[in-house]
Amino acid sequence: MGGGGAGTPDFFYREAQRLGYVARSAFKLLQMQKQYKLITPGSSVLDLGCAPGAWLQVACQSLGSLKNNGAVIGIDIKKVKVPAMHCDSRVQTVCADVMKLPKNQIRDLSPQVFWNIFQKQYGFSVILSDMCPQVSGITTRDSVLSAELGHRALDLAVGRNILPSPSYNAQVDDDVSENNGALQPGGHLVIKLLESEDTKEIGQICKPLFRKTSWLRPKATRPSSREIYLICQGLRTS
Repeated sequence: MGGGGAGTPDFFYREAQRLGYVARSAFKLLQMQKQYKLITPGSSVLDLGCAPGAWLQVACQSLGSLKNNGAVIGIDIKKVKVPAMHCDSRVQTVCADVMKLPKNQIRDLSPQVFWNIFQKQYGFSVILSDMCPQVSGITTRDSVLSAELGHRALDLAVGRNILPSPSYNAQVDDDVSENNGALQPGGHLVIKLLESEDTKEIGQICKPLFRKTSWLRPKATRPSSREIYLICQGLRTS
């Protein structure tokens, strides 16, 4: 479970246990919060690939006290129990396959409403994707699968109408005529990827869609891991 050689629990593993986080990955999102302040009091947060729940804990903490409202919705192909520590009634989880879940169903999970010029719509202010494929050890295969998950997260966030034709084989949404994404204008998106040429491609797609894009390899990432995070801030409206 630890990342420091020969299976010895490392600093982040020990700190997670000491502070009540269900996994060391909590420190990855804590670092993002410190550097980018993505989640603020009142935010509505969607956590894709939320197992085992460490990011749910950090996201809920970042909402501040209950009087600030806000919500955290976690989705995972595994059934995830909301951690008792650091979470409150604003956190809920859904067991579903993100690759198959229709976009309108994901949008409808958001508790907050925003208005565009035409109609009232639902949406999240922050979407986090910590999704990762079952790593096979075959670098090219793992990279392709990771890119598929990354493209899916981006598609769910911003909608097909402003994305180029996808180069991945994700399931087609039931609401194919509905192009609106689940991310509010001005919202933030985080995507975990395994470094490859496909990673660069997703970065190039995101750059014009957001006010700012950055790459981050958190300090809590294990030395042997190729994972890297794409931080997209401020979804543009046009």
